[in-house]
Amino acid sequence: MNLLKTLFFAASVLLFITSCQKQKKVIERPNILYIMSDDHSYQTISAYSDKLMKTPNIDRIADQGILFENSFVGNSICAPSRATLLTGKHTHKNGQIDNSVTFDSGQVTFPRLLKAAGYQTAIIGKWHLRSNPTGFDYWNIVPGQGQYYNPDFIEMGKKTRHEGYVTDITTDIALKWLDGRDKNKPFCLLLHNKAPHRTWEPDTLYLDEFKDKVFPVPENFFDTYEGRQAAAEQKLSIRKKDMDINYDLKLNVKGRFGEVDHTKRMNEKQRERWNRHYLPITKDFLEKHYTGDALDLWKYQRYMRDYCACIRSVDKNVGRVLDYLDKNGLTDNTLIVYTSDQGFYMGEHGWFDKRFMYEESFRTPLLMRLPKGYTRRGKVNELVQNIDYAPTFLDIAGVEIPKEMQGVSLKPLFNKNENVKWRDALYYHYYEFPNEHAVKRHYGIRTDRYKLIHFYYDIDVWEMYDLKKDPHEMNNIFGNTEYAAVQKKLEKRLQELRDYYQDDTE
Repeated sequence: MNLLKTLFFAASVLLFITSCQKQKKVIERPNILYIMSDDHSYQTISAYSDKLMKTPNIDRIADQGILFENSFVGNSICAPSRATLLTGKHTHKNGQIDNSVTFDSGQVTFPRLLKAAGYQTAIIGKWHLRSNPTGFDYWNIVPGQGQYYNPDFIEMGKKTRHEGYVTDITTDIALKWLDGRDKNKPFCLLLHNKAPHRTWEPDTLYLDEFKDKVFPVPENFFDTYEGRQAAAEQKLSIRKKDMDINYDLKLNVKGRFGEVDHTKRMNEKQRERWNRHYLPITKDFLEKHYTGDALDLWKYQRYMRDYCACIRSVDKNVGRVLDYLDKNGLTDNTLIVYTSDQGFYMGEHGWFDKRFMYEESFRTPLLMRLPKGYTRRGKVNELVQNIDYAPTFLDIAGVEIPKEMQGVSLKPLFNKNENVKWRDALYYHYYEFPNEHAVKRHYGIRTDRYKLIHFYYDIDVWEMYDLKKDPHEMNNIFGNTEYAAVQKKLEKRLQELRDYYQDDTE
């Protein structure tokens, strides 16, 4: 009997130790912190280039980790990009082809799979998918596009107004959630900033940050769009009324949208700071009577100053989150990601906004600090896309990647000196036309050197670029006999990608 008791006790101890080891293994799975800003261009992250501004806190992620030099999206517009993040599928597959569609929240998403695998999941900030978030233990989101000042947030279905600036508040809520989470579980936190989305309203603390800075004007700012019909017919122009002096540039005059009051949600202190900054700018503008090129260049500088001031607040708050992870011993076991839902035009081609498959819109920043055990550092040159995010997060968490996901895990790229066979081309498809920006529907392919685009719906136009010789995409070489062989290969490869991704929409 004593022997049986001894054996039973030993078995119980072994079971307890095994259980603890399993629990320890679960806890040690990497945390995932995914920070995504809205419309943040890679041009305004100094880890890519410091020509426009410095972003020391965002740069910390790349300094301690990796920076993707060839990171792209599949459909350069807000809601479709967010749906792609969640599902790992191109928008024709997840159904979110444009901003007007309500996201099908019943489909497979990586937060839902991580939650089922024992992760504590949360999304805080901009959601912009119409349906309520699913697959999250906690969600606290801004309604629609959200507001910059004293914004509303919807916490698990309950709307509350918060006092302050939206980027600060989003970070405050995220840090509070991190502090109160179940610390026996790994976490996956999606922290989604509203900024720097149009209309680029900075925190009043940073209104004067760039007031005296003269930004370099892109060499193709006065592009005439020769040989590019779709580019000629867009309505993204800084140089036309597409960028409004009241709605976009905050002058106290009537614009094409009427008299927009940017201060209506502000408290007295915020409004006083706002007026102190913008009223003198309005007075100076009215006195100088800008016209022609001088007006276009004035608008460009105003746009850049407001946009970059929004980024200053984003960068500050990224630093707050990184400091929290460091202070609480979480950094070494957390995959930290910084990105944007797409790229943005900083005056290239004379534009603001996104949508086109041209580089500044198609390309998005992507910086990662890897958890312990991964050795890659510095620049990564492989072609990656936002369809790859969901498979990557599942893979690094040890969760099986569903076959329906069209992206591939980036995990094989996380260790140095590994010979990884990688994709040779990316696929893109934009659908939201007709709409106010008048960017034509189009799809296309990009390799490491060439790009082929088909604009369709109300036109039937092809464009092709040699990105090595023409990085600013000014010279459409489609039909050029010198490139006939290359064009034929691209057309064949494009059809192969359309077949592979099962896209027959046109």
